[in-house]
Amino acid sequence: MFVVARFDVEAKDAGGFLDRVREALDALAARPGYRTGRAGRSVDDPGVWTVVTEWEGVGAYRRALSAYDVKMRATPLLALARDEPSAFETLLHDDGVQAVRTPSDRASDVSGPGDRRDHSR
Repeated sequence: MFVVARFDVEAKDAGGFLDRVREALDALAARPGYRTGRAGRSVDDPGVWTVVTEWEGVGAYRRALSAYDVKMRATPLLALARDEPSAFETLLHDDGVQAVRTPSDRASDVSGPGDRRDHSR
């Protein structure tokens, strides 16, 4: 699974923002199940930044967020992210040769937080 957190950052704050991202990624990278992370700025709107992390699964990600070190070093930054869905399950990935489908871990009859599907049928 992967997490995409988007931020609105003023130009004058960009350097400090990257320092905070580095601190957050260092804390997250120390947690079991962390795979990779990166930060970037939009080429079309330099005030929009993103931090993307990849995890073995949603459980590893959620356990990482509850770790004391992550609460101290990453949560203050993540709290500044746009209020929008950020955690995604991987359903298709490139294995270096071709695109490979991955089955969903979600039960088809269960809704999750923020689920906007109509389940009245």
